[in-house]
Amino acid sequence: MFILRLLTGMALLEVSVVLGLFGKKSDHPLADMKSVQHVLDDIPRTDSFKALQELGDWVEALREEAGNFKLDHQWAVLRLLDQTAQNHVRKLLFDYFSVHSLAQFQENRLWTSLERYLTQSEHCHFDVLTRYISGGKGASSIKQDLPLLCARGIAANTGRLKLAAARYTLVEPWLWNHLAGYYNLAESQNFQHEAVSLYPGVNTTVAQEFAVLMVWYGSSAGTLSPLQEHITERIFAYLGKGLQISNGYNAMSLYIFDLAQPTPPMRLTGETTLHPTLRFFDAEAMKQQLESMTRTLDKGILPEGLNLYGAKYESELLGDFAQRLLKSLALPPPMRRNTRHKINVNMKVVSGFSKMLDKTDIGLNFGSEEGMIWDAEDISATGFRTVIPLPRADGIKIGTLLGSRPERVEHWGAGVVRRLSRDAEGNLHVGVEILSHRFVGVPLRDQSQSFTEGDLTGLYLNRPSDTSGEAWLLMKPGVYLPTRSLAMQLNNKDYLLLPMSLVEHGSDYDLARYRMMEQDTIHEE
Repeated sequence: MFILRLLTGMALLEVSVVLGLFGKKSDHPLADMKSVQHVLDDIPRTDSFKALQELGDWVEALREEAGNFKLDHQWAVLRLLDQTAQNHVRKLLFDYFSVHSLAQFQENRLWTSLERYLTQSEHCHFDVLTRYISGGKGASSIKQDLPLLCARGIAANTGRLKLAAARYTLVEPWLWNHLAGYYNLAESQNFQHEAVSLYPGVNTTVAQEFAVLMVWYGSSAGTLSPLQEHITERIFAYLGKGLQISNGYNAMSLYIFDLAQPTPPMRLTGETTLHPTLRFFDAEAMKQQLESMTRTLDKGILPEGLNLYGAKYESELLGDFAQRLLKSLALPPPMRRNTRHKINVNMKVVSGFSKMLDKTDIGLNFGSEEGMIWDAEDISATGFRTVIPLPRADGIKIGTLLGSRPERVEHWGAGVVRRLSRDAEGNLHVGVEILSHRFVGVPLRDQSQSFTEGDLTGLYLNRPSDTSGEAWLLMKPGVYLPTRSLAMQLNNKDYLLLPMSLVEHGSDYDLARYRMMEQDTIHEE
C-alpha cells in the first residue's frame, strides 16, 4: 500500500512495474533520477503547506528505503528534495514569524508543517553522514560534497531549534549529538572553513553555520519572543563571519560546547573544567560589525544582504534587536544582582495591563477576578521563579505583563516574564523580573486635550519614598509619545509629566519614564 501511494500520479512507472519491464531494477519512485524528476514536477508550486507535506513524505521515504540505494544516490536525491523545499520553508517561516499575532489554528498549522519537514530533512542528512562514516557503498563518491552535507544538516537543526524556542519546548538530547557529529566530521577532514553554497544565494562554511547556531542559541533561547528569536538568528547569520571557533582556551570566548558530551552551549566561567573536546566561541569581531550595523539602522537604512525571508521590518525595530544583541555579547557576562533564596511562597497572579488595573482603586473591577495561584520556588528582590503545570500555562509568553501578590501581603506588584523553558513533563519554568513591589492606579490627562475628552489611566511603579524626580508608568500601548506631556494625580496632588523615554513596549502595555514636576493647582469644588 505504501508503494502504491507513492506511485500516485505516475501512470507510466506503474505500468512498467506491473509488467516487470525493468527486471530486477528497483521500482521505487526515488530509485532513478528520471522518476525523481517526475516526483519534483508533481510538487505543488503555489501551495507551500501541501508542497512541504509532500516533500517531507518523500524525504521520509528516502530514509526508510536508504538501505536499497547506494549512498551517492541517496545523497543526490536528498540534495534535490531539500533544495526544492527551501522556497516553501522560507514562505512558511515568513508567515509564522509575523509581527501580527496568529490565530491558534494557523500558528499550530505553520509550526507543525515546518517542524515535520525540518526534522525529516535533518534525520536524512544525518543518515547519509552515518552511512558515510561506516563506509557505505558509494561513500567515496560523495566526499567532495561533505561540506554541503554538514552545513545543510546544521542549518536544518537551526530551524528546529528556532521552532522549539518559539514554543519554549524541550530540545531532544540527540539533536546536540547530531550537531557534534557534523562538526566532528568537518574538523577530522579539515573542511570546516571551506566555502559552501548552502542554497542559491547563501554562501557560508560549516564552521560559520555551527558558530551562528551556538552563539545565537546560547544568547537568546528562552529569553526572547518568537519574533525576536527569528530576527536575532537572521542577524547572527548575516554577521556570522565575525564569529570564531577555537580549540583552546580563549579569554574572549562567550560560549563553550563539548563535542564529546554534547549539551546546549554554556557560558564560559572561571569554574569551567577545560579539556580537549571543548570548542570556544568568540564574538569580538561580530560586536564591531554589530555596532556598525546599529549606526546604519539609526539612519533608517536596512543593511544590504540581511536575509529576512522577504519580511519588511522597520529599521527602528531591527535597531532595538541589534542593541539587545550587543548587550547579550558583553564580557564579562552580567552577574545576578541579588541573591535568590529557595523558598516556597504562594502568590496570586493576574496577567495583562487591564487585569492589573482592576486591582487598583481606579479599576473598573469587571468580574473581580481573583487570579491564578502560583508557587514561587525561589525569590529575590528583583525576581522570582515558578513552575506551572501544563494545563495552567496557556497564554504565558516572554514579555507577558504580570501582577502578583504574595500571601500575607496587601498590595500588588508588577513584573514581566523574562525566561521560559519546559521540562520533560511539559511543565513551564517561568522566570519573572519584578518591576515594582507595589503599583498604584493613577488618572492621567493629555495636556493638549480638554478634561472632558476622556481621562487616561496608568500604573505608577515608584516606591512611596522615591525622591528621584522621575515617574515610571505602565500604560496602554500608544499612550507614550516623546512630544506628549501628561498631567497625573497622585495622593491628592497634581503633577506634570515630561516624557523622557519609552523603556519597553509590550503586547498590551508601554513602560515609560517621565520627569515628574509637582503643580500648584487649586481644585474647583
